Amino acid sequence: MTTKEQNKRFEAKEKRLINCNKVDVNQIMPMKYKWAWEHYENGCANHWMPNEVPMAKDIELWKSNGLSEAERLMIMRNLGFFSTAESLVANNIVLAIFKHVTNPEARQYLLRQAFEEAIHTHTFHYIVESLDLNPSEIFNMYNEIDVIHKKDAFEMKITEEILKDGFTTETEEGARIFLKNLIGYYIIMEGIFFYSGFAMILSLHRQNKMTGIGEQFQFILRDETIHLNFGIDLINGIKEENPNLWSEEFQQEITDMIDEAVNLEIEYAKACLPKGILGLTAPMFEDYVGYIADRRLERIGLSARYHKSTPFPWMSEVIDLQKEKNFFETRVTEYQSSSSLSW
Repeated sequence: MTTKEQNKRFEAKEKRLINCNKVDVNQIMPMKYKWAWEHYENGCANHWMPNEVPMAKDIELWKSNGLSEAERLMIMRNLGFFSTAESLVANNIVLAIFKHVTNPEARQYLLRQAFEEAIHTHTFHYIVESLDLNPSEIFNMYNEIDVIHKKDAFEMKITEEILKDGFTTETEEGARIFLKNLIGYYIIMEGIFFYSGFAMILSLHRQNKMTGIGEQFQFILRDETIHLNFGIDLINGIKEENPNLWSEEFQQEITDMIDEAVNLEIEYAKACLPKGILGLTAPMFEDYVGYIADRRLERIGLSARYHKSTPFPWMSEVIDLQKEKNFFETRVTEYQSSSSLSW
């Protein structure tokens, strides 16, 4: 083995997800965390833009009497939550996570994710504009609707510490606060809060209602599934490299934080579905939120605590199956860039 090859091996070995001072933070090669690059490539293959999705049927249905008041309320509150939540995630990536993740492969993915969050915010602007909704009403719901405000405030509180001047992950306390932030945004915001909203809108889509919004939510769901998987790999990687952070006390703190989030999401579901609609009731979301929370807990090494069954088994089909639609009816839902398509 040449000296150059030995140096490359040494440099890859010395890479760390946080607190790495051994190699240049821009030095992607040699690559240590191949999972980060795989998530980046998967994100690129799923590229899409909201204005590629036709909204004519949605506009026609929205202006007609084809939707109940209960369905309209659910749609509006979903748009109100997502319109600000996506920007909160983007701010956290750009202002907090990117700064403290020192690994270039992971940073490459974070750049991709930040762009996707911008696309998601663009999506809600496109929907509001297409349906001729009052943008102030939608984008200000986080101030006016208590259950939305509580969820946003919960997430912003998690970000407070790491946005303070002088914050560093080089202390054990700082690294633990950063890890808590990652869990708050990847596991809770994107892994619990978002999935509940996806289930509501996609349930309407399955009834052939608001199909344009539904198709855009399918794309967002697939983006968010990659975000979630990257976040879990990042969290578990930091745990592995810094085992002292994962104390019993901290595990209990995280479990309590997720429990608080589950209760907030159940409150939100009740506010979105006060009387229920066809195929959806608030009690169903008590089961669903508990079910997905257990899956998230288990993937970061904690014990399941809710022991619920999913009332929406079809959600896994939306995530996992590559579906193609008739070309003359609508576009392909499993969107890929031209270089990734196979015929």
